Amino acid sequence: MRPLVAAVLLASLAAAQGLPVRGIHLSAPRADEMDLAVRFIREALPKEGVNTLVLEFGYRYRFTKRPEVAEPDALSLQDVKRLVAACRAANVRLIPLINMLGHQSWAKSTHALLRSHPEFDETPGRYKGNEGIYCRSYCPRHPDVHAVLFDLIDELAEACEADAFHVGMDEVFLLGENECPRCRGRNKADLFAGEVRVLRDHLAKSKRTLWIWGDRFLDGETTGIGKWEASANGTAPALRMVPKDIVVCDWHYEAAHPTAPYFALEGFQVVSSPWRKTSVAIRQLDLVRATRLNASPAVAARMLGMLQTTWYGFGRFAKGYFGEDTSDTKVMEAVNCFRELFRELRRQP
Repeated sequence: MRPLVAAVLLASLAAAQGLPVRGIHLSAPRADEMDLAVRFIREALPKEGVNTLVLEFGYRYRFTKRPEVAEPDALSLQDVKRLVAACRAANVRLIPLINMLGHQSWAKSTHALLRSHPEFDETPGRYKGNEGIYCRSYCPRHPDVHAVLFDLIDELAEACEADAFHVGMDEVFLLGENECPRCRGRNKADLFAGEVRVLRDHLAKSKRTLWIWGDRFLDGETTGIGKWEASANGTAPALRMVPKDIVVCDWHYEAAHPTAPYFALEGFQVVSSPWRKTSVAIRQLDLVRATRLNASPAVAARMLGMLQTTWYGFGRFAKGYFGEDTSDTKVMEAVNCFRELFRELRRQP
């Protein structure tokens, strides 16, 4: 058989065998939502064909190694084990998420890491009440920050019995700031890539895979995508400075930008991540399928599938899905997008 014909047949076979990742991203439930969360995992996820759940805990876990780094509504180990058991029963892979580097605050609230360790702040003494910024960042070059982060990652990953860990790292706007004596004047791509490598190398010691949002690896000006779903502060070159055994979650919410194949061509495994626009989600899925069908076998195999995002809290999304509270039109947009995307995934897995 000619090599080109063989390659086409292999790519077609890969496409026909379905997508390895058919996932949903949700915030970790509150303690009073645990029964609802377990029901959603056990009933809704198998019904829809979900095989991967990325659960964003942040600092909402009662860490024993670093008990100072926990939000007031943190879940207990017993709570997490209930989620683990539900995922196991539903044959769903559970991947925990803590935002690293950026997203260390939201609005006027600074999250637990910088509340308990203000010395890690990338912009110490600035932005009182978080006015004038999107979200705070920690300093990736602080000599003590990784000892704390590694303890948090390890404890939560062990509690979740996870073989992968999502480190977030999207929308990082404060990096290499003049207020930081360690980072000022340094190349932002070097700083971003250095943090990815540190986190990846730590996870590799326990044979866990790093997952990460992909926006900071894209050039917002060259692509025309802008500063939110891509980078406008010089971090994009970091893509070629990090190991290729990480999984990139390529999120786009307003248009199906053809960036997932770009990541795959660069050697990275990638999943496409829509939110609440069904038409965008279906076009992203079409792009994943077309690439798996037409690309070389190596590139096709890196197009892992889809990861639906939600952003409304576990309880609100689950209640919308079950029809128990359909009053919020934005929540229901995300619910309907989820239903339609996974209906299409089931039609051709």
